[in-house]
Amino acid sequence: MSFDSQGPPWRPRPAGKTVQMPQVPRLRLPKLPLVALVVPLLLVYLASGIYTVQPDEQGVVRRFGALSRVSSPGINYHLPWPFESVVTPKVTEVKRIEIGFRTIKQTSPAQYEDHPEESLMLTGDENIVDAEIIVQWRIKDAAQYLFKVLDVESALRDAAEAALRQVVGSRQIDDVLTVAKAEIQEETRLLLQDIIDRYEAGVQVVAIQLQDVQPPAAVRDAFKDVASAREDRAKLINEAEGYRNDVIPRARGEAEQVIRQAEAYRAERVARAEGETQRFLAMLEEYQKAPGVTRTRLYLEMMEAVLPGVTIYILDESGSTLRFLPLNEGVGRR
Repeated sequence: MSFDSQGPPWRPRPAGKTVQMPQVPRLRLPKLPLVALVVPLLLVYLASGIYTVQPDEQGVVRRFGALSRVSSPGINYHLPWPFESVVTPKVTEVKRIEIGFRTIKQTSPAQYEDHPEESLMLTGDENIVDAEIIVQWRIKDAAQYLFKVLDVESALRDAAEAALRQVVGSRQIDDVLTVAKAEIQEETRLLLQDIIDRYEAGVQVVAIQLQDVQPPAAVRDAFKDVASAREDRAKLINEAEGYRNDVIPRARGEAEQVIRQAEAYRAERVARAEGETQRFLAMLEEYQKAPGVTRTRLYLEMMEAVLPGVTIYILDESGSTLRFLPLNEGVGRR
């Protein structure tokens, strides 16, 4: 046994034989051009700029952080990062801000936390009320909403509190607690919208809701007594109104009946007078034709009316009755 000087010293070589090691073929990768690697990556990079804006959103495109444009709903495109980026805030979602309280849990019953520093305010007659409101709002202009005001919700909260204080400060406490709540809500909404438009915050105030308006806790019992007295007064007023609504229509009906009877009597008297007038004019015409006969006839008719049921005889100068005037027959027929 001998050792080959070309092989490892520990492997023996058989005598008279030469051992050749198998050649392992080398795996050669095809050489691709650089363009074939760059183009797909470039396409993927460019495709990253495709974005979709939903119907309830507005797409705000920023170029190096500054406002570039506002895109409409649908499929849109912007330059890939880091040149441009897009934000798509929801412009139809109605959000809410609570002033004077905070909702801690929405369980039943819900749990709230009071914030009297926001809700205590003066009325126009220098009384203190505790007014809590809910502001419902949505984004009107996404570009203004994102770029004009740093913290829109804080600005909206401060403006709503200021607007409510101004409106409540122009009202009497009785109006604030009872009959003027709807007017206060609408006036506060209009005033808040005017303030927030001057800020160019891009926000629309949807509604203002007075959640709770009541006197401070220290004088709440006294105000409850006053409210009870007002309710009693309102009850008595309603009863009086009911009595008036019952009596006045009845009196009006009776008055209308009397008026109709008087009008009927007047029409009857007028018709009778007109008839008597026509009769008198006819008699006058006959009188003008034969005054003597007419006077005699009128006298006889009057005597007949004055002496009913009496037999009347008319004698001439010789003492005989007048045969040409059958007065007895006429009286008998009566």
